[in-house]
Amino acid sequence: MPGIDTLPIEETLEDSPQTRSLLGVFEEDTASISSYFSQLFKAMQRIYDAQNELSAATHLTSKLLKDYEKQRFPLGGDDEVMSSTLQQFAKVIDELSSCHAVLSTQLADAMMFPITQFKERDLREIVILKEVFQIASDDHDAAINRYSRLSKRKENEKVKNEVMEDVYTSRKKHHETTMHYFASLNMLQYKKKIALLEPLLGYMQAQISFFKLGSENLTQQWEDFLTNIGTSVQNVRREMDSDAEAMDQTIQDLKEASDPLYMPDPDPNTVPVNRNLTRKAGYLNTRNKTGLVSSSWDRQYFFTQGGNLMSQSRGDVAGGLVMDIDNCSVMAVDCEDRRFCFQITSFDGKKAAILQAESRKDCEEWIATINNISKRIYLSENPEEIAARVNQSALEAVTPSPSFQQRHESFRPSTQGRPKTGRSGSQCSVGSESPALSSLSLDSLVASDTPIQFDIISPVSEEHASQAKSAGQGRTNPFGESGGPQSEESEDSILHQLFIVRFLGCMEVKATENADVIYETMRQILAARAIHNIFRMTESHLLVTCECLKLIDPQTQVTRLRFSLSSVVLCASHQENKRLFGFVLQTAGGRVDGRPVTVCYIFESNNDGEKICDSVGLAKQIALHSEMDRKASQKQRELNKAKEKQQEELHKQKQIEKDLEEQSRLIAASSRPTQTAADGQVLVLSNSQSEDSDVGEEGQKKGESEA
Repeated sequence: MPGIDTLPIEETLEDSPQTRSLLGVFEEDTASISSYFSQLFKAMQRIYDAQNELSAATHLTSKLLKDYEKQRFPLGGDDEVMSSTLQQFAKVIDELSSCHAVLSTQLADAMMFPITQFKERDLREIVILKEVFQIASDDHDAAINRYSRLSKRKENEKVKNEVMEDVYTSRKKHHETTMHYFASLNMLQYKKKIALLEPLLGYMQAQISFFKLGSENLTQQWEDFLTNIGTSVQNVRREMDSDAEAMDQTIQDLKEASDPLYMPDPDPNTVPVNRNLTRKAGYLNTRNKTGLVSSSWDRQYFFTQGGNLMSQSRGDVAGGLVMDIDNCSVMAVDCEDRRFCFQITSFDGKKAAILQAESRKDCEEWIATINNISKRIYLSENPEEIAARVNQSALEAVTPSPSFQQRHESFRPSTQGRPKTGRSGSQCSVGSESPALSSLSLDSLVASDTPIQFDIISPVSEEHASQAKSAGQGRTNPFGESGGPQSEESEDSILHQLFIVRFLGCMEVKATENADVIYETMRQILAARAIHNIFRMTESHLLVTCECLKLIDPQTQVTRLRFSLSSVVLCASHQENKRLFGFVLQTAGGRVDGRPVTVCYIFESNNDGEKICDSVGLAKQIALHSEMDRKASQKQRELNKAKEKQQEELHKQKQIEKDLEEQSRLIAASSRPTQTAADGQVLVLSNSQSEDSDVGEEGQKKGESEA
């Protein structure tokens, strides 16, 4: 390397202008070094940060590849080949992640540490020395000026000595500071080369080490593996291209074939009506009444399933039963100046649905399909098969979860040898008996021969009804719970939660130990609804407070039912269909066979049933804590009152003792005889003498009583 330019340290004491000029050149060079190394430090810091991010990203990629087999993709299925391949990739990438981590450590030690030391220590030292040098130079100039202004006429030895001492001190300090400053600037010429070369050397050595480590890990086996994977990827790409060409051709064919179907009302000559269909599906507009004379039309997807007409809205996971089309009547109608409308009426005439198709062809096909299904069911099948299929379809329609029936078939006991009751129809279902619960008796959960209440009704007399109408009272629950408007005791309640629910039914039960009784009640109520074609449900608002549960009419805001929170003994939601929930409560109607009457209520909600059960549980906990706090505060008040009363009695007793003592003292003083002296004067006893005499008299009386 060429020679290094240095500042002459031996000329620091003289401090000539030439030396100062040379110092300015070195200071300018120092500023350039500082600026350059700041940029270089930022660049190397970016390399180091990028390497750290690459190491972390590689490690995360390896972790995600290892967790691939734990993922459950709806359409992926269990691809063992892909899982094993990704596990091998995860192993290789994990090794690469370890190599990257080693590289990050080497970069931190060999590259970032030297340049950071140069930047934070050496350059900062130059800046500090420059400031100290400037201060020392200013102090030396000030001392020289004071020394130069000494007067030769009026010489003051004291002032002269002080000024000379000041010049001596400042010149010494300036000289030493200048020498250290010049030495640091000279050393900086060497340090800048070291600080520039050492980080680069460390960077290159770290990279070489990383590549050597990678070449040792990536053996020929991995190269063969990567070659095989590349071939597989090319095969998958060729298969994808082939499928893409097939799909493009299919799309083109469908576009050409579907062009006549784009018209909402195609020409019947172009697209003829098919009157031999036994299945039909498509979008229809259904008419819903919103008032006495007003109505609204909703677009839904309708389809036929067996002997039922089903509908399904977008976003629903399953369809719901619209109507049983067994032996129904269907015909075209005119409705609200809308075209292509037809009406379906049930066989008993109690239920009718008005639907609107998109075209005349669609309308005629729907009418023909429903007629064909109704005729086929009526002529070709016996009544028992019809009832079994209708009941099963209706039960599936009420309960959208496909595993609901299978779930509750396990709770059905064997019904062989049991006499038929009035509710025997609710026990029929499709599926095998559960051997695990074959010993479970239905009578142990549900009371036998008890009716099922499907609606919130009030069997009150006309007198009571008229009074309720005049007073604005609500209905009365036949199970003993009052449904009239209650006092607003829950206005100050901590918990107020409102849920939209639909009442499915209730029935008397026996067991209240676990949630099986609620599941069995759900199964029987839904089965009975399906068998008897009862699909109308009463919608209410369920208000959960810390005092009670209320069912409120959403239109009139009248309380239909009110249950005390203490009477709720069990609450649970269905494990499969989360929208179903129920609770068991002990009514105030008395006892039957020595036990309280318990009734199980079943509801369907728009929300998750578990949330409602959690809300009820939270309300019971809050009520329990409030009751415990109330009892504790009442007990504390009683203890305080007893303590106050005890203090008062003690005070009275002390006062009585004090009064008795004072009274006995007065009596004793008044009963003492008057002693006279020989000269006829009265002799008055002192207090001590009188007390001694009193004690003596009391002792004498005590002795006489003992004798």
